[in-house]
Amino acid sequence: MTDQPTRAVNGKPAGRFGGLAVYGERRVFIMLLLGFSAGLPNLLIFDTLSAWLRESGQTLEVIGFFALATLSYSLKFVWAPLIDRTSVPGLTRLLGHRRAWMLVTQAVIVFGLWSISTLNPANALIAVAGFAALVGFFGATQDIVIDAWRIEAADDSRHGAMAAAYQMGYRVAMIVAGAVPLVLADLYNWNLSYAVMAALMGFGIAGVLFAPREKAHSIRAIPVGDVPSRPGFEVIEWIVRLAVIGVAAMVLGSGLTGQSAPLNALFGLFGLGAEGKAAVAAALSAKPEGVYLQFGLVVLGLAVLVVACWPIPGFRTRPGAYLAGSFGEPLVDFYRRFSGVATLILALICVYRLSDFVLNIMPPFYIDLGFSKTELAEVRKVFGVVMTTLGVFLGGWSVAKLGLIRTMVIGAFMSPVSNLVFAWLATQGHSLPALTVAIGVDNISGGYAGTALIAYMSSLTSIGFTATQYALFTSLYALPGKLIASQSGRIVEASARAAEGDGPFAALRSLFANMPEGVLATGAATSGVSPAALGAGYIAFFLYSFVIGLFGIVLAFVVAGKQTALEARRKTEADPAVAATEGQPS
Repeated sequence: MTDQPTRAVNGKPAGRFGGLAVYGERRVFIMLLLGFSAGLPNLLIFDTLSAWLRESGQTLEVIGFFALATLSYSLKFVWAPLIDRTSVPGLTRLLGHRRAWMLVTQAVIVFGLWSISTLNPANALIAVAGFAALVGFFGATQDIVIDAWRIEAADDSRHGAMAAAYQMGYRVAMIVAGAVPLVLADLYNWNLSYAVMAALMGFGIAGVLFAPREKAHSIRAIPVGDVPSRPGFEVIEWIVRLAVIGVAAMVLGSGLTGQSAPLNALFGLFGLGAEGKAAVAAALSAKPEGVYLQFGLVVLGLAVLVVACWPIPGFRTRPGAYLAGSFGEPLVDFYRRFSGVATLILALICVYRLSDFVLNIMPPFYIDLGFSKTELAEVRKVFGVVMTTLGVFLGGWSVAKLGLIRTMVIGAFMSPVSNLVFAWLATQGHSLPALTVAIGVDNISGGYAGTALIAYMSSLTSIGFTATQYALFTSLYALPGKLIASQSGRIVEASARAAEGDGPFAALRSLFANMPEGVLATGAATSGVSPAALGAGYIAFFLYSFVIGLFGIVLAFVVAGKQTALEARRKTEADPAVAATEGQPS
């Protein structure tokens, strides 16, 4: 991967507006349709469906159980290797590997949504749950394939525009899936709502049919010719290994989502009773201890997955070779191609958006400043969406105009630096113009950084392992942020208490000397501090969010230097053996 700031678009050198020309390409428009297709099913199988379930008389406990339908989105990296390695009979030859899988997944999603539209949860709850789980599984699988096609259908200069188009389409779909069914249900009924949603998947199908083929897909061979065939033993081995993978998936499911149901289902097989299951649920929901437990479950689940795929020591078998090749080779390939910098790259992915993840206390912050729900809805949900879209667009332009590495480094700066605007907002109190500026700056920065990260992760994948490697990146990159974010509320309140009297943050109280009466008062009373001290606590927190963002900035510079040097060395050596291992063309 290289960083040419003036790449050619459609064979012509990029001029002043060359970065914008990429948005006029056919594949970028197709990506908009595919992004819409990816975003539509997610909300429909839980958030929107929960409203229908409540109207049909279901309890909150039952409704909460439907959140498991979205579990597939967190676990998609478990079966991503299968998508990389398996062809669709007939369709693959006709459409290409990725488009064939897209069409299959979309057909099943349409079937699932249409089936839900013919049912009534009041008397067919199990059937609705089954079809919701079906839509969730194939929706997650569709995500795997769309991401792989997006990466394989474009070179590095287009990754930004493709990522931007995907995010725009996805956001539109989220708005449609969250609002249109509710309106149609009010005017007509829920059955019509879901029938219309099934029909809207037609945009994704059209995108598949008109999409250009990705680069020739190569299925990496797993040499097993010298391994003797043992049919009887292999059947038993497959059953055991798949059962262990199932255990890993349930442990990972609870770890990645914080839901106790997958773990309790596993423990239930060993006789865990109602009291034990309640204890598991309580442990996962405890704050902040539950987050540490989640992190531990993710580590344990990954370890179990490794065990399930590890070859039997001293005894080669075909299932062992196949699973080791399917799950292990993508990681080996990544470390081989980025020798000396691979671990730093993974660390960068984990901390790149860290300063954004810790901002999980923003709704209380806005309410403490005195903003009404209507004001927040207008600025955050309307103006904020527009600004995020602008940031996404700028991110795509930047990749095409400035190059991927430069864009990644700029994005690393934008998230932590933009958090400082919230420290300024805290000193302005209940000011709608100040809120608008803060939301605008933060959302543009978030949209830009998000596009930069998606484009960067896309460039790290290798043909033949695209789906597996990218699914793993996206499944794991938020984990450190989730762990650190669990302490955000404690940091604010501890800093506020430290600002009282002659504490270390006492000087910050002077920034709130002229604050109008009532601002921060309710939140301060709840936390047991003065309003000025609470304001100082918020400022200290936003400064903290900036400081932890510095890790991403430093890593971005280090990785940029090492990765650029690695690419330059490869070109200098011009080693065919090395070149053959490179994933994406520069």
